[in-house]
Amino acid sequence: MSGFLTAILGSVTLTAGLGGQQTRDLTELSLDELASIRVTSVSRRDEPLEDAPAAIFVITADDIRRSGATSLAEALRLAPSLLTARIDTAQYAITARGFNGLAANKLLVLVDGRTIYTPLFSGVFWDQQDLPLEDVERIEVISGPGASLWGTNAVNGVINVITRPARDTHGARASLAGGNLQQLGSLRYGWGVGERGHARVYAKASRVENTLRSDGSEVLDGRTGLQAGFRGEWGDEAGAWTLQGDAYRVESVDRGVAAGLPIGPAQLSGFNVLARWTRRFAGSSDIRLQAYVDHARREERILFQPEATLFDVELQHGFSKGAHSLVWGAGYRHGRDEVDDGFLVGFRPMRRQLDWISLYLHDDLRLSDQVQVEAGGRLERNEYTGWEYLLDLRLAWKPFAHHLLWAGGARAVRAPARFDRDVIRPLGGVLGGPNFVSEVADVYQLGYRGRVGSVLTGSVTAYLHDWDRLRSATALPVMIENRIEGPVYGVEAWASWQVLDGLRLSGGLTLLRKDLRLEPGSTDPLGPSNPQLSNDPRQQWMLRSSSQLGDHSLDVMVRHVAALPNPSVPAYTAVDARYVWHLHPQLDLSVVGRNLFDRNHPEFNAAPGRSELERGVFVQASWSR
Repeated sequence: MSGFLTAILGSVTLTAGLGGQQTRDLTELSLDELASIRVTSVSRRDEPLEDAPAAIFVITADDIRRSGATSLAEALRLAPSLLTARIDTAQYAITARGFNGLAANKLLVLVDGRTIYTPLFSGVFWDQQDLPLEDVERIEVISGPGASLWGTNAVNGVINVITRPARDTHGARASLAGGNLQQLGSLRYGWGVGERGHARVYAKASRVENTLRSDGSEVLDGRTGLQAGFRGEWGDEAGAWTLQGDAYRVESVDRGVAAGLPIGPAQLSGFNVLARWTRRFAGSSDIRLQAYVDHARREERILFQPEATLFDVELQHGFSKGAHSLVWGAGYRHGRDEVDDGFLVGFRPMRRQLDWISLYLHDDLRLSDQVQVEAGGRLERNEYTGWEYLLDLRLAWKPFAHHLLWAGGARAVRAPARFDRDVIRPLGGVLGGPNFVSEVADVYQLGYRGRVGSVLTGSVTAYLHDWDRLRSATALPVMIENRIEGPVYGVEAWASWQVLDGLRLSGGLTLLRKDLRLEPGSTDPLGPSNPQLSNDPRQQWMLRSSSQLGDHSLDVMVRHVAALPNPSVPAYTAVDARYVWHLHPQLDLSVVGRNLFDRNHPEFNAAPGRSELERGVFVQASWSR
């Protein structure tokens, strides 16, 4: 909790031949077949991954399965460009290109087109985000801005989680897992509805044990969770409807007493329902209309107790005209929240309604078979600063087949949220900044993606984010303002090598540097050393080995993360492994180990109260028919 308060202060489709329900192992696919992966997050249209001018990494369904990940946040560790740190049983700090923390607010995350960040701080409550990972088709992870297409807060990156269509999940599936740190189980059933309809339902339950401090005492953060959901589809390639939704409830253990006051358990609950209509017309024209409602409640006395409802509707139209492929759209979002004060944080006013309006246009101009230009712009209105404009321009050149050079420049914005304008400390001291405005970054990128033969593929991107008006604070009386500026720059690289049939090696490296400074006249006592701005590793790397021998498979991942400066967290190297025995075409038995060669280590927050992540082992059985 102190870490959170400190932060406040300061669709993959494979080409024909692989099939919709294909379960071929990742190591059995050639790099030619993997290169046929198509993505939609870079330009809001379907395009081959190898042609997308962006620093994009795709986590496939097979990647997730082979990793043994049991939560969305854990699955995101597979993306080498993301800074992912586990804080306790369910809380994570996740971002790209810096400014990581529990209240990280410059990364936009979507699940099937539904934005899952909270308007309270423009970030994600990861302990409220769960879904059956076996239903995830792919996760598209873009490093760098996607603001002109996806809106404010898509400054450092975009994570787009895309689940499998219901038509690909017919039949029954059950999974049961248990170990020294967690237990979980899930059920799913899918079926056809008439000639053109498909549906599925699922339910899952989980239990996570308390973490430990370095002295061996327990952190009272264990929790149990229940979640259920559905998805239905009707139509064909010319036009279709999708209706889907989820509901969940999570409760922690009783967290005892603080300062003589009972804290009690944290209770989290919510639901979402999304409807989408798509229609394809002659001449490469298509239209999409989507709307969703998302309701969430947190009962957490020590921090704060918000209840929020979001309604969002968006219309998108894409068409081609000559050498141009255009996408334009408009959206409206309405948010309503009520926040009861906790011991540490409150809001004034306690109730607020917010509205956002957006208009965007993106043009992909193909000048030749080797050269294309992508340009986009967006206007977005928020309640705090009015209209903001966002721009993106990229140039892509393919000098040879399977080799892409690209460069881009963008203007991206992180708009104010309730934590910037309305937050207070109930025991005294107004923190919200009535004049807080948007944080702005001018972003420049240069990248390469390529493939050598059928054995080696890789990507490297250099970037510079030139920041202005970053979040800062005044000296007493404390008030939030925008008086920090400066560049953040670095390199991201990853590669995959098909060593032998059935054996693939992959890895990634990120380097990150900052040169932030206070603007003249600022009285911020912390300045760029504020933990919200400074607690990122200067480098991290990962290596993965995926092997398949008959009915047996073994995956090993080694992750190294450099030390964090403020608060200090030592560097660590973690080794995870998963062994699977395919006992029967319908039954798999797996053993998963986490932190195998390390008894325990911290990944975030300050000693001595922070959680230490222990060595964990669990066994999982999965059955499907």
